[in-house]
Amino acid sequence: MNTSKTAHISLLSFLFLLSPLFNLVSLSYAASDPNYDSFVQCLTKQSGPNDQISSIVYSPSNSSYTSVLQAYVRNRRFNTSSTPKPRIIVTPLKVSHVQASVICAKNIGVQLKIRSGGHDYEAISYVSDVPFIILDMFNLRSISVNIEQESAWVQAGATLGEIYYRIWEKSKIHTYPAGVCPTVAAGGHISGGGYGVLLRKYGLAVDNVLDAQIVDVKGRVLDRKAMGEDVFWAINGGGGASFGVILAYKIKLVKVPEIVTVFRVQKTLEQNATDVVYRWQFVADKIDNDLFIRMLLQPVSGSKKGERTIRASFISLFLGDANRLMTIMNKDFPELGLKKADCMEMSWIDSVLYWANFDSGTSPDILLSRTPDSVNFLKRKSDYVQNPISKDGLEWIWKKMIELGKTGFVFNPYGGRMSEISEKATPFPHRAGNIFKIQYSVNWNEEGIEAEKNYLNQIRRLFSYMTPFVSKSPRQAFLNYRDLDIGVTDNGENSYNEGEVYGVKYFKDNFDRLVKAKTLIDPDNFFRNEQSIPPKPFQQHTK
Repeated sequence: MNTSKTAHISLLSFLFLLSPLFNLVSLSYAASDPNYDSFVQCLTKQSGPNDQISSIVYSPSNSSYTSVLQAYVRNRRFNTSSTPKPRIIVTPLKVSHVQASVICAKNIGVQLKIRSGGHDYEAISYVSDVPFIILDMFNLRSISVNIEQESAWVQAGATLGEIYYRIWEKSKIHTYPAGVCPTVAAGGHISGGGYGVLLRKYGLAVDNVLDAQIVDVKGRVLDRKAMGEDVFWAINGGGGASFGVILAYKIKLVKVPEIVTVFRVQKTLEQNATDVVYRWQFVADKIDNDLFIRMLLQPVSGSKKGERTIRASFISLFLGDANRLMTIMNKDFPELGLKKADCMEMSWIDSVLYWANFDSGTSPDILLSRTPDSVNFLKRKSDYVQNPISKDGLEWIWKKMIELGKTGFVFNPYGGRMSEISEKATPFPHRAGNIFKIQYSVNWNEEGIEAEKNYLNQIRRLFSYMTPFVSKSPRQAFLNYRDLDIGVTDNGENSYNEGEVYGVKYFKDNFDRLVKAKTLIDPDNFFRNEQSIPPKPFQQHTK
């Protein structure tokens, strides 16, 4: 048991001793919620009377309930007094607790939400409009690294920072191709696709998965062989929460050089940003596969008072030294004007810290922290671009961004390994033909409904303005940039038709294969959420 959990339990014990009134409140809650009693009794029966059940179940009357609920809320939009709260939170300490939780939630007929890190942008892992239980996987975060086999088993609650650190402990030339945010957890990140700065060299997180373990609707623990190739395929990019509870993935490690190079170069419109951005579209997906150049586009204050401009930031990772990087850039992308002085050589682990915005010289130990620097109100959306945007188009977009105020873009280049992998290989279909992916991004700190309406309106309008420039039929979207604007289901009789609306945007022609896998593993649709994969229509079986 971790120290924070022990502290929670000690505090709870102290309060019970201190206040008889608290006991009455707790008892009255349990008496008023038959689901709570039934669930705890079922867990005890499934797990045994001495199996730590009291230490892993939280009702709203528990003194630690709020802190446990809020610990993995990564979007303040879903941490308000009006946000629907779970009837119960379960924080399993071992696999048998997960199995029992699935069986018992099914027995009492309450929706089960599965949270591994809380970074899902729309909070569907910990918010629902119907009564629900959260199964919070943060205690299940073991990482077992085998350098000789170049693989590792990572549990769903392990964060990317922890994974990078544990691999680095064993080898300075191995890593895993996943995301840049160290507090994202493996369960959601990998099952949704998962990408990072190595995608042009090694593909996505799901392109480097060897095996997995899940708990299915019957409470069984299944590995790749037991679940079958259709389900294994589905949980590698189709989202895990539609098919079961992801326990762990066996990941394939990849090699990185001892020295890598990073740079960040910024250009405003007054510094010829439009020409450089235009040229980036023809270069970023075709340049050397060892080079990844992300571009951030943000409306910012101009040099004159009251003036606004667009700032383009080019942030790069190169798998090699600065000399080779300069040779490549001078040949293929001289328009950026990169200088040797802009380049910083460092170890792979230091580049992880750099991309996570830690100061130079920060110890890698910080990657073991599970607490992000800050939590904002936020909204994200996504698009894919298959043809370069003209300079006139870019200038029109800049004008709209400045008019709107705060919403920015992140452009992530594709090409390289991404173009070599079939779009049928995993549920993630956005491969060859895409120059780059867009993330629309807006954060704010102002409280209140009016502020939220304002910023949501900004990002939705910019998304609408981009319609002529992005993919069509379908307009594609990235599952890990969860966006409920593109369609939802209430998981009723029309779940297939509703699911198809967002399903083809996330998965294109892979949607129906995901439906097939869902029907195999969870035909009664126990594992469901606002954007889950539905079973085949007319195959809702009697429980």
